[in-house]
Amino acid sequence: MFDKFRAAAAAGITVICTFGLAATGHAEQRIAYKSAKTGTSYYQMGVELANAIKAGTKGGTILTIEESQGSVQNVMEASVRAGNYVFTSPPGLVKSAMAGKGPFKNRPQAPFSKIRALFPIPSLTMHFVMRGGAHAEHLSDLAGKTILLGKGSFGAREGAKYIKMFGLDGKVKIASAELGNAADALKNGQIDGFVTAGSFPAPNVIEASASTPISLITMTDDEIAKTGRTKQIIPAGTYAGVDQDVVTTSLPVEAFTTTAMDDNTAYLLTKTFWQQKAVLGKDSPWWKAVTPEMLMTTGVKLHPGAIRYYEEAGVKIPDSMR
Repeated sequence: MFDKFRAAAAAGITVICTFGLAATGHAEQRIAYKSAKTGTSYYQMGVELANAIKAGTKGGTILTIEESQGSVQNVMEASVRAGNYVFTSPPGLVKSAMAGKGPFKNRPQAPFSKIRALFPIPSLTMHFVMRGGAHAEHLSDLAGKTILLGKGSFGAREGAKYIKMFGLDGKVKIASAELGNAADALKNGQIDGFVTAGSFPAPNVIEASASTPISLITMTDDEIAKTGRTKQIIPAGTYAGVDQDVVTTSLPVEAFTTTAMDDNTAYLLTKTFWQQKAVLGKDSPWWKAVTPEMLMTTGVKLHPGAIRYYEEAGVKIPDSMR
């Protein structure tokens, strides 16, 4: 299945490149879509979204996928990009930019104040993946285990935070290896488990479950509340051998633009996304978890064009997001 995923990604990238070289002369509207690194699930989502928007507008709107080094770069570029620029980011990072905090400290805040939300995309969902023989079901069961966190990613940082937060610091052996080797290391018994964050079903978890029995750590409501993250349920059957719902945390991710995008374009893009979501979900299950409610609690103002669509669709919009 993982090979199939990679093949689909490669095919999708080829299609996008073809779009970018399409001959002019058609009434096409092109929108830059800043996503993630090539080969990641979020880059693949961008490819899928581009295909869906093209199909939904009968070729009238083309998303041109741009590789990105991460959400900070995406938000930074929003302060200088003109016209139809769409990017993905956790809403908390956008709010940090507007407040001049974190990586945006000492930068002018005014350009970031023009960022507006469009629609949610699949969340970054925490996975604590354990080898079936490790008999681990809860965070406390990580004690005495060897866990691979990886380096530099949201999942690695979040996993390390949870280990410290829940009194496991010094009780868990952290493996020194790259996350890309997690499936093989798990199969060979070099590690008892690994931590990864991504939309589900996550390709590296699929790969691991295809070669060895796995289980996923589930969290209590009290544990989730302590993390300050959003509760997320990974449905039973998402991964081979995991036959019960798994309760974990997630970080919302959304598609944003700026006020430089005109209202009609934002309306069409938002409307087409929701009209195509069922089709997206049939091809890639990670889209099934996306709902309007995911967008309405994040506190970033919506683009007026997006508001127009949500009002037509009967979605209640908080005053703080207008």
